[in-house]
Amino acid sequence: MKESLLHKLTILAESAKYDVSCSSSGTTRSNKAGAIGNTSGWGICHSFTEDGRCVSLLKILLTNFCLFDCAYCVNRRSNDIERVAFTPRELAELTIEFYRRNYIEGLFLSSGVIKSPDHTMEKMLRVVKDLRTLYHFNGYIHMKTIPGASQELVHQAGLYADRLSVNLEIPLEQDLKLLAPEKDHQSVYKPMHYIQQGMVQNLEDRRKFRSAPRFAPAGQSTQIIVGAAKDNDKDILHLSSALYQRQSMKRVYYSGYIPVNTYDKRLPVVKDPCLKRENRLYQADWLMRFYQFNANEILDDKNPYLDLDMDPKLAWAIRHPERFPVDVNTADYATILRIPGVGVKSAKMIIMARKHGRLNLDGLKKIGVVLKRAQYFITNNELSHYTIHEATPEYVKSVLRDTPLLPSPAQQQLSFGFTE
Repeated sequence: MKESLLHKLTILAESAKYDVSCSSSGTTRSNKAGAIGNTSGWGICHSFTEDGRCVSLLKILLTNFCLFDCAYCVNRRSNDIERVAFTPRELAELTIEFYRRNYIEGLFLSSGVIKSPDHTMEKMLRVVKDLRTLYHFNGYIHMKTIPGASQELVHQAGLYADRLSVNLEIPLEQDLKLLAPEKDHQSVYKPMHYIQQGMVQNLEDRRKFRSAPRFAPAGQSTQIIVGAAKDNDKDILHLSSALYQRQSMKRVYYSGYIPVNTYDKRLPVVKDPCLKRENRLYQADWLMRFYQFNANEILDDKNPYLDLDMDPKLAWAIRHPERFPVDVNTADYATILRIPGVGVKSAKMIIMARKHGRLNLDGLKKIGVVLKRAQYFITNNELSHYTIHEATPEYVKSVLRDTPLLPSPAQQQLSFGFTE
């Protein structure tokens, strides 16, 4: 590799590492004659460098030149850093050479904004178009959409990329105006809307013509920065919930704020990224997407932040003892899903298993129910009557939090043979 190209690669790969929304492909496409690569339905296999970065995708910026001066961004216009840019042909060749050497399985392409959103999109579009048409690359491509880009360019990008995404970045408009005065939410929602329109139109086209080219088959995603402004978890979850109402939105990613511009007084002073808060938000997001919770149930005005010492599902159950205990032999699927210690797979297996007889403790353990948690929230003929009502919510909270304040229930009250 030429030294100049390696230099660009070093700088632009480093600049791209703060974007977290590239974790899976979400689409399936087999290899075909005359083409290179494929994508897998369960997502691209990952490996990680020492700093936790995914390296199975070539995660890269086209350039770190940028018109904008966002307070939280390492590539902001006012930062005194070395600026470089790939040409579209250079980046396409680099991607295909890395793929041939088995370094990567796909491309995650983002960019700073140069001259204008449309000018930047045209250059990014040239990269993915060359990969698909010139090099016949059939692997996964995730392409960022530049806020403010035209509908035509977004549409063309969707014909070549598997997934498109637009970063929302700051949850509340007033905070975005403070930290990134040149941006607004409207410029983000517009391309999101264009992507959604493209996907809906593509569904119609493919119903009529099976040979119609697919448009962004892996849908769209977005990323929210957590902890850079005064927003709380309730604000973030309500925003995510609204985004998931859009048919095309597949994932909302949460990125704990990393202080890269500590000199900017508009930003909070933090020593470490708020990774635990980020993790709790992902758990709450999971509850909304797979456990039939809505954002209002997880957090409200009285409880605007997620408890960092316990997962959101357990916290909800402790706040709502009136919903328990649940009889696992008679309750419906939606009710069983709400029991702490019962996952989606376990809930489905409970429904299936009880068609063949009543479930006992051994059966629940074999299904995968975490009885250490679930014991306070379920009834079963074999369990002593020591539910959350007898134990009290305060006691259950103290023994099931991540750092228990009291001895385990098995040591103090019960002896069911549950292991830690």
